[in-house]
Amino acid sequence: MRLQCEVEVVSRLLPSCGLRGRGRASRALLSLGRQPGRPRGGGGVYLMVCTARDRAGARYKANASNLKNFLSAVRLAHQGTDIGALPLSALVPAKTSEVEKPKTKMIITSRRDYPLTKSFPYSLEHLQASYCKLARIDMRVLCLKKLRKLDLSHNHIKQLPATVGDLICLQELNLHNNHLESFSVALCNSTLQKSLQFLDLSQNKIKALPIQFCQLRELVNLKLDDNELIRLPFKMGQLGHLRFLSAARNKLPFLPSDFRKLSLENLDLFGNPFEQPNPLVPSIQLKIPLTLLECAARATVNYRIPYGCHLLPSHLCEDLEVAKTCQCGSACLSSFIQITVTMNLHHVAHTVVLVDNMGGTEAPIICYFCSLDCYSQFLDRYLQSNG
Repeated sequence: MRLQCEVEVVSRLLPSCGLRGRGRASRALLSLGRQPGRPRGGGGVYLMVCTARDRAGARYKANASNLKNFLSAVRLAHQGTDIGALPLSALVPAKTSEVEKPKTKMIITSRRDYPLTKSFPYSLEHLQASYCKLARIDMRVLCLKKLRKLDLSHNHIKQLPATVGDLICLQELNLHNNHLESFSVALCNSTLQKSLQFLDLSQNKIKALPIQFCQLRELVNLKLDDNELIRLPFKMGQLGHLRFLSAARNKLPFLPSDFRKLSLENLDLFGNPFEQPNPLVPSIQLKIPLTLLECAARATVNYRIPYGCHLLPSHLCEDLEVAKTCQCGSACLSSFIQITVTMNLHHVAHTVVLVDNMGGTEAPIICYFCSLDCYSQFLDRYLQSNG
């Protein structure tokens, strides 16, 4: 479809720059069609404007629904339909919001600049609201479905609503320097599992993270510094994309056994009160003979037998999720021997910040054994290597 006419093209960015269009129309060829080489019905509808100065033409992507309504009105007018029946718009100057590019970034760094009466633009992809003394997350923020980066650092937030998990595009969440005491299971089970790559929970009051935290498997950068953590999540090894981890100045006595599965670029565990490991002093929680429940649980994990809440009570499913792994590779549930051994952190990270002021890069890590035989074999090797 082609039309020869007088056309004036005005950039919608001009008003935001304090400029005006030249106000003169040019002879042009207006074409409505699809991109060359695209199949029929695919690639969307384009409007192309060709002038004497630009014969190659400029292409403009058209919203299919709005274009359909626009052309319908043109067709009805061409057919001589009564003006009163036509879906016509008043010929008035456009609003600024109609011609300016949608706002995608907003940065607020003081309480007086925080919008109390105005809504946030729904087009926002990056929102920072720091130093605003927020006690909770504004529900209006949770309606911004295009958000990719949300920075609420340096506020007074004590709790995260589960609806944060409804921000399906959220890749970065910064909650540095707030009053958080926990990170809810609901958020771990939300759509954040597929989107969240950066999470900053540093300088809060968190004592522990739930087991389900390790379902956030797209995490690349995790900051947990300056909290009150007494342990790291049990299944840390599930965070296969994690490359940057900092948990400095917490209260960690040791690292979980799954920690050895990580493959990091940078690791910072400085300032934790790590205990001195002693493999010769085990914590023995063996039950001999093994209970029927322990035998069944070990078999389920070892042979990867499918299970779920539709087959087993939920508390049994939860127990199976936290099954421990012996050095021999077998699973154990509540019957095991536990010790702590020293691990050089360079085994899991390329760059390691010193653990203490003495220049150390080693930390204690938990080891589990499913039987006395497995522990005895480990002990023999340990005594030989240290003899």
